[in-house]
Amino acid sequence: MRQTTTTVRGRARLRPVRPAGWWYDLLLLAALVGLTVALATDHLFAVDRAVVDWADAHRPTAAYWIARVLNLLGQGSPLTLLAAALGVLLAVRLRSVRPLLPPVVAFGLTLLTIGPLKVWTARPAPTASVKEPFLPPEQTLPLFQHDLPVGYAQSYPSGHVANAIVWYGVIALLLAPLLRTVDRRMPRPLVTAVRVVPPLVVLGTTTYLGWHWLTDSVAGLLLGLLLDRLLRRVPWDDLPLPARLRGRDRPFTSDA
Repeated sequence: MRQTTTTVRGRARLRPVRPAGWWYDLLLLAALVGLTVALATDHLFAVDRAVVDWADAHRPTAAYWIARVLNLLGQGSPLTLLAAALGVLLAVRLRSVRPLLPPVVAFGLTLLTIGPLKVWTARPAPTASVKEPFLPPEQTLPLFQHDLPVGYAQSYPSGHVANAIVWYGVIALLLAPLLRTVDRRMPRPLVTAVRVVPPLVVLGTTTYLGWHWLTDSVAGLLLGLLLDRLLRRVPWDDLPLPARLRGRDRPFTSDA
């Protein structure tokens, strides 16, 4: 039994990502850190304010409701449930527990990163000047306002954007092999569209609606891309499982 475990672990190599290499991950991390430092030292506030002011002046009722509906694409809880449902369905069809791993790992990864970063940076949303806690407009921009209640200072980074990138990546990962179980193939352009279009829509609508500063959305984009690359590297088919689960560990990943 020990020899079998050793063999399985030896096969668990990281999956390739594009662009290849860790340099891109480090670049994303450096950009996120640099953006946070810039905001912490009171830079880029003029850009954030200009974008919010422009959106406020160009938001007719019809555009508001269209943006609000489209923004539902980035709701974390429904996306989590959808990814979990796809994982369960694929697990049942393949009689394998492995499709359950991506939603579980993605949930843990987002839980341990996005929320804590929001609490640590403690930045109000643009709307904090027009509704509770009714801050002066200039006080809605800085980070690290830990004197405010936590519920009023969780704007940075945008969880909508980061969650959209992570969860649509997981959905694409599970949807492609699920379609193969019914003799359907998910075209690569469609895989790319699932991964790319909803996060971009969420980024645009979240910023346009004034729910986040532009830099919040950019930070969410950087963090989401970083988390997505980490998840895409995981060798889901080769991860060692407990001995009692052997026989229910069929591979499922595809080129998605």
